[in-house]
Amino acid sequence: MDIDDHISNRAATSHRRDGGSPPDELNQILRAGSTTGPEIDVFGRAEEEEEGVLDRLTRLWMDERSAPDILLWPGLMVEEVLDKLQAQSEMVEHLQSDPRTSEEEHFRIVLIQTEAERVRYLLRSYLRTRLYKVEKYAAHIIATPDLRGRLSVIELSHAERYQEMLKKHFEVCALNGIPENLRSLTDNEPGVPEMVTRPNLDQPVFVRAKKRCQPVTLTNGSTLEMERGDIHLVRYRAIEHLVRLGDAHLI
Repeated sequence: MDIDDHISNRAATSHRRDGGSPPDELNQILRAGSTTGPEIDVFGRAEEEEEGVLDRLTRLWMDERSAPDILLWPGLMVEEVLDKLQAQSEMVEHLQSDPRTSEEEHFRIVLIQTEAERVRYLLRSYLRTRLYKVEKYAAHIIATPDLRGRLSVIELSHAERYQEMLKKHFEVCALNGIPENLRSLTDNEPGVPEMVTRPNLDQPVFVRAKKRCQPVTLTNGSTLEMERGDIHLVRYRAIEHLVRLGDAHLI
């Protein structure tokens, strides 16, 4: 799976936008790049209910990097980010080629391009994090319907091809030379380390409540109540459902 295809393939369908004065178009870019609320504060000191696209992408990136298992693929949001980046790139290109664009406006365009590169870096990091999990847990994901449903079509196809190539590699290197009853790559015998790599759902994570959450039952049987903005260090298994529902975020 080529990560850059998620970003670069928009160029194939791009078109030049004409009309409008440079200052008007520049202001339009600046407004499109802004978010609806203040910058993200992971400690919850200031946060509004409505988040901009960049805010949502940042939170998804933080959740994905901190969660031990793979989370649901946000296809619509990623498409929205890519569309905005493509539209911004086209408009900046038009302004740069317009002789009416002043030196001051060229400087502002540089700032806009810098911000766009920051978003592209964030998106690439997010996709690479998911790709790492897809390859690490490929066999487990393929055998688990719930996890298969969390992947995009491209990710699932990559997981299946990756696992097939890994199986053929093991067969050529070692498995073809041992008895057939010992060639399985998915055996789970008692007292023997598992052959299929699975995420450790008991991994401790820092979690912040986005709103007041339902009481959480911990592994020791005690109950944890989380108010909005509360931060706790707990096992991921206990709060997995809150992260999937969007009621809490990992930090």
